[in-house]
Amino acid sequence: MKLEKKKVWIVVITVQAKDSRGGYMMGRIFGTDGVRGEANSQLTPELAFQLGRAAASLLRDKKEGKQAIVIGRDTRISGDMLEGALIAGVCSAGIDVYRVGVMPTPAIAYLTRELKAISGVVISASHNPASDNGIKFFDYQGYKLPDELEDQIEDLIDNGVEQLPYPTGAEIGRVKEIKNGLDLYLEFVKKIIKVDLKGLKIVVDCANGAASEITPRLLRELGADVINAFDQPDGLNINKDCGSTHMDALQKLVLKEKADLGIAHDGDADRVLFVDAKGNLVDGDQVLVICGLDLLREGALKKDTVVVTVMSNLGLKQALVKNGVKVEETKVGDRYVLERMREVGAIIGGEQSGHVIFLEHNTTGDGIVTALKLLEVMQKTGKSLEELASQMEKLPQVLLNVRVKDKRDWEKNKAIRDVVALREKLLGDKGRILVRASGTEPLIRVMAEGNDLEELQQVTKEIAKVVEEELN
Repeated sequence: MKLEKKKVWIVVITVQAKDSRGGYMMGRIFGTDGVRGEANSQLTPELAFQLGRAAASLLRDKKEGKQAIVIGRDTRISGDMLEGALIAGVCSAGIDVYRVGVMPTPAIAYLTRELKAISGVVISASHNPASDNGIKFFDYQGYKLPDELEDQIEDLIDNGVEQLPYPTGAEIGRVKEIKNGLDLYLEFVKKIIKVDLKGLKIVVDCANGAASEITPRLLRELGADVINAFDQPDGLNINKDCGSTHMDALQKLVLKEKADLGIAHDGDADRVLFVDAKGNLVDGDQVLVICGLDLLREGALKKDTVVVTVMSNLGLKQALVKNGVKVEETKVGDRYVLERMREVGAIIGGEQSGHVIFLEHNTTGDGIVTALKLLEVMQKTGKSLEELASQMEKLPQVLLNVRVKDKRDWEKNKAIRDVVALREKLLGDKGRILVRASGTEPLIRVMAEGNDLEELQQVTKEIAKVVEEELN
């Protein structure tokens, strides 16, 4: 499907604390992937209602007639509660709701276009634990919203959405259940792959999340022998010791089942990681090399460019550049990857964490599309995942996450700046250090990369210790 190119991004609002009325106080602290907070504490039904009402009012198409917003969610226990509040907010603004139920984030982006809605909303906290939840918005094309709309939505909430008009009678929004949403998305993604998957034995870790039904079903329909894992969500087990943030279980299962590979989603299936037949992790950097070089060989890599982030392994850049591929680098976050892709005309980009965007197929990171594209390369070349991944030599990389009370303005802390500068001087041209705040969690991430693993471990520990002491 050919997508019209328009420049639009994401609504991102970070919730801080409830006020005495059961509401919230909101700071101008933006993450990289929507509203995030502890459900019913930071992310309250009151806030969900006001987000729905404010966004619906602003996104309303000026043309006459009823319009609709697609709303889907992952499997968290708080999803029903927040969905009800969000729907009430949207309907109170006179906009209909297409409720699609449990659905991967990339499927919402697709269905927003397919159903000709004015927006799509996903209720999910992605890879976060079950106690958290989030709300993120897409525009009518399935792209995340622009900064200007973020500001307007925040202004409306700060100034009181009760001041907005309240439609009555036939003008109140209604809810329509879309029962074939999963089938529509399945038919869409099945057209992407040009080979069948017969002969492949695949273990799928669904993270007890939104992909628990769709990915195993899709791969079976394409001919693969599929072993399901972590596909029984109960509202509380999403991402719990499984999925793309906990790969140990999948690695063991692939070896036990003698499978060709394993696939691991996160809670909302917008990203994916892999395990080869020998139990080795294959991350987003390696996937970008495998698929990027395949596109290059096919003459289909537009602008001969792949977009990555500053967290990508140096081995990725080396593998692509030596084959004549231009590497565009941006800051961490799939929204920034997408922004750069659209600026330079690239069709593939992503992150080490498994957010990979194939812009000719979908407008956001899509773990299901990514899995299909990787499997297609395997079938087309007849090579194992281990062979394909060997096109990139990974340099040792150590990452430590430090939980802090307040991640704002950490760059101004002299003690942190000094220890980073000292360790950078000691590493010299043998490696690099990257310290950054997480976009979605109260974490400071400390990463070091180079040739000496033991030295990198020592460096990250020393910096992490200073971060913890200074920010807690």
